[in-house]
Amino acid sequence: MADPILSQEKSLSSSPRAAIYARVSTINNGQSPEMQTRELREYCERRGWNVAAEFVDLGISGSKDRRPELDKLMSDARRRKFDVVVVWRFDRFARSVRHLLRALDEFQALRVDFVSLSEALDTSTPAGRMVFTVLGAVAELERSLIAERVRAGLRNARARGVRLGRPKAVGDPDRIAALRRSGASWRAIARELGLAPETAKKMALARSKNPPNGFLAAISDPRSI
Repeated sequence: MADPILSQEKSLSSSPRAAIYARVSTINNGQSPEMQTRELREYCERRGWNVAAEFVDLGISGSKDRRPELDKLMSDARRRKFDVVVVWRFDRFARSVRHLLRALDEFQALRVDFVSLSEALDTSTPAGRMVFTVLGAVAELERSLIAERVRAGLRNARARGVRLGRPKAVGDPDRIAALRRSGASWRAIARELGLAPETAKKMALARSKNPPNGFLAAISDPRSI
C-alpha cells in the first residue's frame, strides 16, 4: 500500500511552483494587500500550484521604476526559483504596458508563465499567449506611430526653414584674444563667455586663418591653459 505522506510530498514536488505578487500604494488609509494575497493563494490552490514565494510591496506607487519586492521577484525568476508568477491585476504589477511587455518578454525567455487574475490572462494557455502577442503588436504599432509623427514634425519644420539641432555657439574671437593676452586660461574664457573650452579654442583657431595683428600671439600665449 502506498504511503499517503510520501505520495503527497511527491505531488507537491511535481506541482508548478508559483510566486504571487501584490502591491498597495498607501497603507495609511486602510489599504491592505491581504485581499489580493488571499485571492491569489486560493487561485493557486485551485490550480494545484505550490506557492513557493510571496512578494508584497507596501505603500509604493506603481509609477516607480524600482520596487524592492518586485526587484526581488525578478531576481528570483532569473534564478528559476518558481515556474509561474501570479498577480491580482496588471496595474498592481506593471507601471505601463511597455513595462508589462518587457517583463513578459523576460519571463518568456526564462520559461516562466504569467497569470493576471482580474484580466484572466494566463500565458501558459494558447489564449493567453495570443493576448500577449496582441499586446506586443499594439505596443509596436504605438511606437511606429510616435516615430512617424516625430519624422513628420521634422519634415514640416525643415519645410518652414526652421534650423534643427543645437543652436550655434556665439562668441567674439577678438574678445577671446583679449582675454588670452590678459593671461586668462581657456577654462576661464569659457566661463566668461558661456562657452565650452574646446568651443572657444575652435573659434580662435577659425579666426587665426585670417587674423588681425597680434591675434596669433595672443591665443598661443603659453602662460595659461
